[in-house]
Amino acid sequence: MNLLLGLLVGIGLSAACGFRVFVPLLIMSVASISGNLELAENFKWISTYTAFFGFLIATLLEVSGYYIPWVDNLLDTVATPAAVVAGSIVTASCITEVSLFLQWSLAIIAGGTASGAVQLTTTSLRGASSATTGGMGNHFVSTLEGIGSTLIPIISILFPFFTILLVAMISYIIFKKIIPKLISIKRKVFKQSS
Repeated sequence: MNLLLGLLVGIGLSAACGFRVFVPLLIMSVASISGNLELAENFKWISTYTAFFGFLIATLLEVSGYYIPWVDNLLDTVATPAAVVAGSIVTASCITEVSLFLQWSLAIIAGGTASGAVQLTTTSLRGASSATTGGMGNHFVSTLEGIGSTLIPIISILFPFFTILLVAMISYIIFKKIIPKLISIKRKVFKQSS
């Protein structure tokens, strides 16, 4: 896999780590075991069945935890730094045939940023949902995150060049739709409380 293709796949997987930390890792493990994803030499462990079962268990626990009101907010405090780390790891694992310095520089800058931006947005969205619905709307947010964390890695692995479009669409939605809506919700909540 050349540098551009690997970087595109890695960024797509990283963005998905912002929704759920372990779902993209599980999909990545399945893709690499089945021969549909080439990993960097120092990340071949992701292609083992031990890693697969570890990611499977972690995915089940993570996904189910996000459907428990208020536990989902607690998980976000752990998931935020974990998403940045996972985003960096998945991007680094997809970048092959380059120096370790370049591999990790690209992984941290591109992968960590992509996953961190998505995670911070979903954390804000969940916080706004908790504040306005008492946590009852969080199931809807969790379902959307689950769908995103499943579809984005599959699209990124099968159609890497669509990742550019996917990241552009996610960025547009975050900056033009979600953030302004969160700001207005927070203003309303703070206005009502004072």
